[in-house]
Amino acid sequence: MTRFCDIVFSFIGLLLLSPLFMLVALWIVLDDPGPIFYRQQRVGKEGRDFGLLKFRSMRVGADKQSLITIGDRDPRVTRAGYYIRRYKLDELPQLWNVLIGDMSLVGPRPEVRRYVDLYTEEQRRVLSVRPGITDYASIKYIDENRLLAQSSDPDKTYIEEIMPAKIALNMRYINHPTLGEYVRIIAKTFAKIIR
Repeated sequence: MTRFCDIVFSFIGLLLLSPLFMLVALWIVLDDPGPIFYRQQRVGKEGRDFGLLKFRSMRVGADKQSLITIGDRDPRVTRAGYYIRRYKLDELPQLWNVLIGDMSLVGPRPEVRRYVDLYTEEQRRVLSVRPGITDYASIKYIDENRLLAQSSDPDKTYIEEIMPAKIALNMRYINHPTLGEYVRIIAKTFAKIIR
């Protein structure tokens, strides 16, 4: 049932948001020369890699320096990118990932291979479901970049503190993947973004 909802909601979302997509695309191009979209290899269901799609919010080649973004004003983030990220507009192209079946609207956020390789056997349970655009961990750690900015070693903080906490929150949905939870998480996400 959730797959059916994913297809319907992502298709409607892509259709209704197409004018916003064009405005964001124009903003990106005018602010910083380069591609509109950014595709990054992430690990999906059953450990399969897929290309996660985002609006580009960083300078071209910025991901070669670090895989995580630190603080509100990471110098790699463009001026337009700051607002695109702040209001989660960069995530909207992932509706395409949902439509084609790489992702779900709700599920654990997909990680890059480097971090997945550090998972324990228990943590690898997050790979038993489709990754999602939002989940309980995304809601709780909506300001993750700010937390990392306060750390003297952001990569270590992410690996040892934030990543395990997020996976523990992922398990709430994985253990109870009902349609009610699916709708509840989407509603909580919208409420958090609006606040």
